[in-house]
Amino acid sequence: MCAVTRVLVLLLWVPWQELLGAPLAELSGDQRFLIFLSNNLEFTRKIKGDVAALQHVVCDTFQLCKEEELLLLRQDLSITQVPMERCHGRGFQAEACFSQIQEGLRTYQSSLDAVLELLPGHAALVESLQLDAANLSSNIQHQMEDLGLATVTYPTETRGPLPAFSSHFHHQVGSFFILADFQRFLEAAYRALRHLAHL
Repeated sequence: MCAVTRVLVLLLWVPWQELLGAPLAELSGDQRFLIFLSNNLEFTRKIKGDVAALQHVVCDTFQLCKEEELLLLRQDLSITQVPMERCHGRGFQAEACFSQIQEGLRTYQSSLDAVLELLPGHAALVESLQLDAANLSSNIQHQMEDLGLATVTYPTETRGPLPAFSSHFHHQVGSFFILADFQRFLEAAYRALRHLAHL
């Protein structure tokens, strides 16, 4: 390896090590941690598939399929977007990323109540999705505790208020954006877990 290549490798490698910090940097080869990441990558893929299925239902039922056609309506809706800046790029911090994933899963578990209200005929899928979000959050909570990381314990029964929609159409559009945002959130979470699995 030439000197320039070695310098580039160091420049690319060192920042990630600094951002990860102890103890996760020391656990990159830990078998239990790798199993946790592998299992929850698969679990996240499963959740993504269920969200996509609900997106297809909204598209087929209400002809709401393309986000770019609905962006002007979004500003009239009180739809919460979950920050994920600690899960990608130079802002990546493993402990903070886990916390953001947990908070996001809790937010979307609650927001899916609006989708459940809109699609009572698909209650089983929506409720399964809410349960999966709760279980993935619980998995991360237990793993953070095992690693000795700071954790936040959320009440299991507490749900935030449903978004207020001024019309049935706004309810349809709001549900469309809840699912689209949840899908983006899951993609970011998946990339973060995959990154940790390849350290």
